Amino acid sequence: MQKKWFVPVAASAAVLGVCGWIIPSHAEDVTAGPQMSISDSVCTFFGAQREHFLPKINRTTESVAGSLTRQFQAASPDKLAIPRVKAFVAAASGNGGIIDQNIFNALQANNIQPADLTSDYEFIRRVSLDLTGRIPTTTAVNQFVASVDPNKRAELIDSLLASSAWVDKWTMFFGDLYKNTASNTQVQIRNEGRNAFYKYIHDSLAADKPYNKMATEMIAAQGTNSFDQANGQLNYLPLSVVTGGPAQDIFDMQTADMADQFLGIAHVNCLLCHNGRGHLDTLSLWGSQTTRVQAWGLSAFMAKTKTASVATPVNPATNKSDSSVWALESYTTDYQLNTTTGNRPARQPIGTVNVITPSYLWTGQTPNKGQDYRTALAGFVTSDFQFARASVNYVWAELFGMGIVDPPDQFDPARLDPNNPPPAPWTLQPSNPQLLNALAQSFVDSGYDVKALIRLIVNSQTYQLSSVYPGTWQASYEPFFARHFVRRLWSEEIHDSINIAINTFPTYTVPGFTAASTVYGVTSPGFGTINYAMQAPDVVNMPDNGGAVSQFEDVFLRGNRDDQPRKEEGSILQALGLMNDNYVQSRIHATGTGASASFLEKELTTYGSTSLVNSLYMNVLSRYPSSDEMTQVLNQLAVGGPVNYKTNAEDVLWTLFNKLDFSFNY
Repeated sequence: MQKKWFVPVAASAAVLGVCGWIIPSHAEDVTAGPQMSISDSVCTFFGAQREHFLPKINRTTESVAGSLTRQFQAASPDKLAIPRVKAFVAAASGNGGIIDQNIFNALQANNIQPADLTSDYEFIRRVSLDLTGRIPTTTAVNQFVASVDPNKRAELIDSLLASSAWVDKWTMFFGDLYKNTASNTQVQIRNEGRNAFYKYIHDSLAADKPYNKMATEMIAAQGTNSFDQANGQLNYLPLSVVTGGPAQDIFDMQTADMADQFLGIAHVNCLLCHNGRGHLDTLSLWGSQTTRVQAWGLSAFMAKTKTASVATPVNPATNKSDSSVWALESYTTDYQLNTTTGNRPARQPIGTVNVITPSYLWTGQTPNKGQDYRTALAGFVTSDFQFARASVNYVWAELFGMGIVDPPDQFDPARLDPNNPPPAPWTLQPSNPQLLNALAQSFVDSGYDVKALIRLIVNSQTYQLSSVYPGTWQASYEPFFARHFVRRLWSEEIHDSINIAINTFPTYTVPGFTAASTVYGVTSPGFGTINYAMQAPDVVNMPDNGGAVSQFEDVFLRGNRDDQPRKEEGSILQALGLMNDNYVQSRIHATGTGASASFLEKELTTYGSTSLVNSLYMNVLSRYPSSDEMTQVLNQLAVGGPVNYKTNAEDVLWTLFNKLDFSFNY
């Protein structure tokens, strides 16, 4: 039975909430940003990724996260009826002490009322999705809600952090951050290189490796074979290779990506093309005062490394050699000013200076005599307090929908110190600088423990506030985090949650990942088949090699880890996908018998039973229906009598997958 393009006639759109899929309108477009003359047409700021460098604020000063939350709540009025608990200011010694102390102090100082705490039903769904990328099972929800243990939320958090699903979700997160893919618009690291880097990230998280150690190993990696899964971090720098120019182009891109990913300072990329003055004057106080020569000093740390594609034996299958195995080899010269072509403006001598030696851009530190340049750089980066600030801000942005500095890689180092504010008209950049510094110091004190950071955040009342706001919400409240912002689920989360809801899991054989292989003398153990999209090593053509499932996931804007970032915007294609795509259609039917019966077939017991409605709502939405919803659904199930019961139940299951409640984390 092919489902309709509309809500079943007897179902109430007002109750079931199928109508009102959130699609950006012109009124909520991102601003065009500061009006600046184009003095360098090849500058990234003026190119295809211009939006990457602009604050996520629209014309009404409402953020994308705030706009999404407003629209979601307007389209889901039933959320207002859910009872919640009043928030209170936690003592500094509490689970989320430093967060709640700073957030609630700021709220009180600005006379802003916080939202109530989210309900148990909302909390288990929210934290399960945020930490593991999966909705909770009905059993887990019922046990959690029924528990009277006052520490049950903290205990749930601990259990999620200890799960393999947490490793899967955050391997995907960091894979996005480091852009781990088998190929991009510039180079290939092939499946074998991608797999090795995936394994490195996955195993590091599973082993609770300190994050400063991970950063050090990636920045200072040494080796000759990027396919070696024992040295997967070797693939970090090759992913930043650019072609068509001199070696300095590669040094600059590796430096720009490192500064972006580990320090949250994307404007280094701009400075490696031109002085900040005249280009960054309205975007970054620090950047406007920094020169290209100074940025070259940072890039010079990469200069004695040759990121080389290695000549390999001829592949009998193609009768060709392959240049996708990467090695980090040694150069003997420093960063030279001798280019006139390539991807960036010319680098020419400045007076008698034609060589740039390494100097850490923010402190002037230089390598010790004879010290490996990248080893020195890794030490300077990970001991820089900005490394801790940027790290906690990336995680905060993922869990809250916006960073304390937002976008999270647009840090302005000259506007971070609350004890040394910038001159007018500049203002402090973080929405709560005291909180940002306290979080960063806590991260340092924990030994750069990623799990400890996430545990601290999600245990806080700030994270556990409802997305429903009890009073009149003002866009100016957003930087204070007085409510929780909703987010649309990642494509992988939608895929996996559909299967969890019906307790049926596909098995995917991922080419170049599932099976073991021996390539160019390196034997790579296979990773086996996968059952969750979140277990895939990449976002391109996953999990079925570009097939129908991949196409279904693509409409939810998962990006490509290259020039298309993951986005949360809604679209008509997403709505149509959930309504009509075979991935959903094939999972709503009541089929089979006995052990092979589908989820819905097993639920079809007594005609007209409220237990069916309760089960459908709990499995799909992690909550029970309201009384109005129960009435509406029972009426829908009764249309046409018992002979239509199965078909009507399929319509209801389809409808629930199309509710905003399912596709959004609130």
